[in-house]
Amino acid sequence: MIFNRTYRYNTPLSMEDIKQRLLGQHIQVHHMDFEITEKEKMLKIIPHAEEASGIKTLPITHVEMQGLGASGTKVIVSSKPRRIDVGGPYLIVIFCLFCILGASGFYIINPSESYWPSLAMVAVGVIIFIIFWLRMEAGYFDYTRKIRDFIKHNAK
Repeated sequence: MIFNRTYRYNTPLSMEDIKQRLLGQHIQVHHMDFEITEKEKMLKIIPHAEEASGIKTLPITHVEMQGLGASGTKVIVSSKPRRIDVGGPYLIVIFCLFCILGASGFYIINPSESYWPSLAMVAVGVIIFIIFWLRMEAGYFDYTRKIRDFIKHNAK
């Protein structure tokens, strides 16, 4: 949900030309190999993470095409994390949310006491979320951006 990305654009090429240009190619992003295959009238870009060392959140990308007649093709690129990878990021987001909600609860229950514990919990939740989001921007979202740019460049 929160990590899904969808991009839409039009290209003057036909659906067959786009498939011919993209099908079977490999994309290298951050030393990770992604392969483009066809599945049920769409292209699927999957990572080859068999030799990956370390934990990474990797996207699976679907490229759907809708013919617009003589004006070309509408290309819809949608990326979502692999099911095996999505658990960790969701746990971090939920932890940060509980930190902020718990701090709000502490403050609402006992506002006459010091607000420092509540403020500290909010700060911890926000700092963890900011660090997490910056790492996601440098990792997962960068994979999706570079895959999208590759598709857009080759489907012009």
